[in-house]
Amino acid sequence: MTEQPTLMNQYNEDIRNRLIEYAADAELIRVQCDLLHQMNLNKYAYNFTWLGRPIIQIPQDTVTFQELIWGVKPDLIIETGIAHGGSLIFSASMLALLELFGFVKTPAVVGIDIDIRPHNRSAIEEHPAAKWIQLIEGSSTSPDVIAKIGAIASRKQRVMVFLDSNHTHEHVLAELRAYAPLVTEGSYCVVADTGIEDIDPSVIAPGREWCKGNSPKSALTEYLKENDQFILDDFYHEKAWVTSAPGGYIKRKRALEG
Repeated sequence: MTEQPTLMNQYNEDIRNRLIEYAADAELIRVQCDLLHQMNLNKYAYNFTWLGRPIIQIPQDTVTFQELIWGVKPDLIIETGIAHGGSLIFSASMLALLELFGFVKTPAVVGIDIDIRPHNRSAIEEHPAAKWIQLIEGSSTSPDVIAKIGAIASRKQRVMVFLDSNHTHEHVLAELRAYAPLVTEGSYCVVADTGIEDIDPSVIAPGREWCKGNSPKSALTEYLKENDQFILDDFYHEKAWVTSAPGGYIKRKRALEG
């Protein structure tokens, strides 16, 4: 019964050793930066779907999110930002598997967006994964929406949060203050597109407010200074090698860590 955990511990230790080697390789870091620039410049994240819906995530991040969900086994995932719904469908499919395997009961994904376009709403509601999804239209930072999400979270045992809506410092910081406290001990809040802080400004879409210093990462940095209930977990973004969320994974401390 202990063989599998022991093998996984060794597997993860091997990964950590490789990450140390990666961090010391200047040429590898240069290639990473160049690759991320080209991926953003060429809208690489827009090339993929999940169960038929555009997911607008790079595959490395999708696999990483799967690892997080499998590890935590949440019965509630809160997502801000819906777009075409692919990320909601992904989370719902993961929770459906957890339910099928007997790890959770009545799991749910709650998606929040200030503007859910009718064709996207229809596609999500008509999808086979819709039974696990609840859509809420409104600003993720409005008191009414925050209260509604808080009430839903209060009935769940393990809560995970993905923030991927408006990427300005002010908005992301407000979302962190509203939703990170709902994350349960040992679970995660993932802040998407922290890479905005690091990429070449030329690849950011014209007309967008966010930029270096006004980004999800700048908001997360401020939040972690004012809140000691989370630790930054570098393991996931470092092993993804290329990711849209470098330094964007924060873990709610367990009691023994506090």
